[in-house]
Amino acid sequence: MIELLSNPDAWVALLTLTLLEIVLGIDNIVFIAILASRLPVEKQGLAYRLGLLGAMLTRVALLMTINWVMQLTQPLFELMGHPFSGRDLILLGGGLFLIAKSAQEIYEKVEGEHQDDIKGWFNGLPGIIAQIMVLDIIFSLDSVITAVGMAEDIEVMVAAVVIAIAVMLIFAKQIGDFVNKYPSMKILALSFLLLIGVLLTAEGLGQHINKGYIYFAMAFALMVELVNIRFRKKQEAD
Repeated sequence: MIELLSNPDAWVALLTLTLLEIVLGIDNIVFIAILASRLPVEKQGLAYRLGLLGAMLTRVALLMTINWVMQLTQPLFELMGHPFSGRDLILLGGGLFLIAKSAQEIYEKVEGEHQDDIKGWFNGLPGIIAQIMVLDIIFSLDSVITAVGMAEDIEVMVAAVVIAIAVMLIFAKQIGDFVNKYPSMKILALSFLLLIGVLLTAEGLGQHINKGYIYFAMAFALMVELVNIRFRKKQEAD
């Protein structure tokens, strides 16, 4: 451990991985914000904390079982000439779940059929946390595999995850409140999640899509929406 502290490469890897984990965790925060908005206000903060702590535990657990995680890339069977690995199946299932969930949320938002009274286990705090944990596994899988490729020491990987989650815990509520404050921003966030679901599904089917293009499109759409929000505020003030 002392050797790692005196190793400049370890510090560079820690900084790079921490930033990567934060960037990759934004979609996780958005998903948590969308689900937490279904809960009473007094329970939303708890949902954020439990959701992000669950994400941290999931990623650390995956790192601790890294040999098993890396074996997930080995083909299990072939279908129509395409080999499917454990990673492919997880990404495919997670992508379809995210598409269905995002589409349902968009429909309820547009049609106004959302019920404010949360009833049943699935839409209560335990159900919301369970849904968050399921998506945590999907969102964590690629970031863990990426971390393994960027760093050699498990201590550096775990430290990066813990620091990133700590940073996200500080800003998660503010991001969630901002998303939920503006209806158009919430629809945009749901559209982002829908797009990420399509991306995960394509990855699970062996179709590689450059994530850089996706994130650029998201950033551009977000920038346009922020300009629209500012413009609407100015119009209302006038």
